[in-house]
Amino acid sequence: MSSQVPVKVRMPARDDRLDRELLRQVVARDARALEHLYLEYHRRVLQFLWRLSSQGEALEEAINDTFWIVWQKADEFRGSSRVSTWIMGIAWRCALKALRRNGDSPLLTAVAAAPVELEGAETCVAQEREEWLESGLATLPLEQRATLELAYYVGHSCEEIANIMECPVNTVKARMFQARIKLRNLLPKLGGFEDSKEPRGNYS
Repeated sequence: MSSQVPVKVRMPARDDRLDRELLRQVVARDARALEHLYLEYHRRVLQFLWRLSSQGEALEEAINDTFWIVWQKADEFRGSSRVSTWIMGIAWRCALKALRRNGDSPLLTAVAAAPVELEGAETCVAQEREEWLESGLATLPLEQRATLELAYYVGHSCEEIANIMECPVNTVKARMFQARIKLRNLLPKLGGFEDSKEPRGNYS
């Protein structure tokens, strides 16, 4: 895989009925259905995992491991969550393992912010605001950063994020709260307002 930073876009919600049908075909050992899932999810998974590390080879390894597990364990999907939640949970665990195998600590990795593809916001002010937020997200601890990414860019609910990260819903909510507090304190400084109590201008 190329080490180029993936362009970051806000991912549309997946059609769970289509994903369930594809997974049913995977259970029947239809390799074309697995290929379809891979092509549909590769960008979504890579965009999320890029926040753990910029080690492209390790992330591609994690993605390949993810879909190998999907192929092997599709019949274990019980339908208690969306297929996208199930796949992202596998990807999360595979990424942590792949990064550790490659000698990278995802908790300590400084991740470069992915370029953001803005829809309907082409002005320089909007671009600057988005880059400002990206700089703040890149400073957060792994679990907090991943929680916000899954919520605001991938579109998962707190319950789905808890399923993906294998933690209580209250832990997800606490991480979101802590992340917001850190961003609220950090973003004025990143925006050049460290000498004033409040940043000038409207950034809400």
